[in-house]
Amino acid sequence: QVQLVESGGGLVQPGGSLRLSCKASGIRISVFVMGWYRQAPGKQRELVARFGTDGETNYAHSVKGRFTMSRDNAQNIEYLQMNSLMPDDTAVYYCNALRGLEDYWGKGTLVTVSS
Repeated sequence: QVQLVESGGGLVQPGGSLRLSCKASGIRISVFVMGWYRQAPGKQRELVARFGTDGETNYAHSVKGRFTMSRDNAQNIEYLQMNSLMPDDTAVYYCNALRGLEDYWGKGTLVTVSS
């Protein structure tokens, strides 16, 4: 059974940082295209960052330079380091693993940026 479990969300002040984790079980993240998505209240889910099997990471324009994806293949965990957080970053953040027709999602972790 495949599971993606996000953690690390919470309440943070503008300008602060958080690191999200996505622990995968049932798959090896190294052979999947791993991505982070977010969905703000009243908005559609959007791509935040995606790490492909070619080693390239693509970031949404709104987070480029502030967010960084990384991974620990041994622990099978994907990370999203978020710095210089802004109120517009408030959303539920979801982890995604994609390979062909295999498309898995976590349940999300809430990030709230507010003073």
